Amino acid sequence: MPATHDRALDALLRRGRLRALEPCRGMDFASNDYLGLANSSALRHAVAAAIDRGVPVGSGGSRLLRGNHAEHEALEAEAAAFFGAETALFFGGGFIANTAIFSTLPGRGDLIVYDALIHASAHEGMRLSKAECVAAAHNDPQAFADAIRSWRGNGGTGTIWLAVESLYSMDGDRAPLDDLIAIADANDAVLVIDEAHATGVFGVGGRGLGAHLEGRANVISLHTCGKALGVMGALVLAPSTLRDFLVNRARSFIYATAPSPLIAAAVRAALDIVQREPERRTTLHARIAFAAQTLQAQTRHAPSGSQIQPIIIGSDTRAVALAAALRQRDFDIRAIRPPTVPEGTARLRLTITLNTSEDELAAVIVALADAEAELSP
Repeated sequence: MPATHDRALDALLRRGRLRALEPCRGMDFASNDYLGLANSSALRHAVAAAIDRGVPVGSGGSRLLRGNHAEHEALEAEAAAFFGAETALFFGGGFIANTAIFSTLPGRGDLIVYDALIHASAHEGMRLSKAECVAAAHNDPQAFADAIRSWRGNGGTGTIWLAVESLYSMDGDRAPLDDLIAIADANDAVLVIDEAHATGVFGVGGRGLGAHLEGRANVISLHTCGKALGVMGALVLAPSTLRDFLVNRARSFIYATAPSPLIAAAVRAALDIVQREPERRTTLHARIAFAAQTLQAQTRHAPSGSQIQPIIIGSDTRAVALAAALRQRDFDIRAIRPPTVPEGTARLRLTITLNTSEDELAAVIVALADAEAELSP
């Protein structure tokens, strides 16, 4: 093995940034399984029923070869109807879907203005894009407008693409979507909304924070299926022309083996559960409110207002130590460090799901306060 890799890993270890795979154990305050569907009997029964009716496990090839199954097409039709978009396209995961969007749709001479805290998958797509890419300050509509004005002033004439998450994965805060769509409308721009952490949780019927914008000619949304929906994969909702362009030009779609038809059947079932069981959302929002009250009473940390609660620590090593202390108490919570989050903002990412009770949620917050006091400098 090259010595450079050893040195790089040693450097990460010294800085408190070495990653390692850890088993799932203890109470779940780390997953994105917000509605508790991943291990639910409802999804297990849906998968068993799909197997009984002959749905295959593997697709056998890419969608453009023999891998296009009736389950994929049924899912896409049902998802488009559920979310209120013209069309949907199913990908194997959110990372490759975002990579496809940003590497394929914006072209040479175009501009992508992206929120500074947007997900790594969007960055990967932009890295492969021929468009110019400019960061805008987080959740600052004026920064987006200023970037557009500057680019136009310097002779930019192409299409403008605005890229945001509706609910940010590491901070749990919401994008100002109404302000951003107004900017998009005023500049003939396309707004790309990553709904990964809002799908199933927020919006009318769990349709996301941008549900009222779905179906517009200048809106693309990404709904991942491995978080609140409890399965895996991702759905890109877009006008038919953009869907067709992805099918014809997106390398991560064309050259990838199609997602399992069995997984497509499971996602169909998950969307049905989201529609039929609104009480899951109601219970989750009650837990979010309870967590906010308990955090304010027991700790110095401000509530995020969502199911994603960052506990900002600052120091990488201290964040790792706090996470370890909580896992020793049987609470599964993980440390998030740069480059996933900005320098100096290492944190614990506490997620609120239906996999733990209100009593357990209260207990983890008390344990957090105790652990912070014990590890005070």
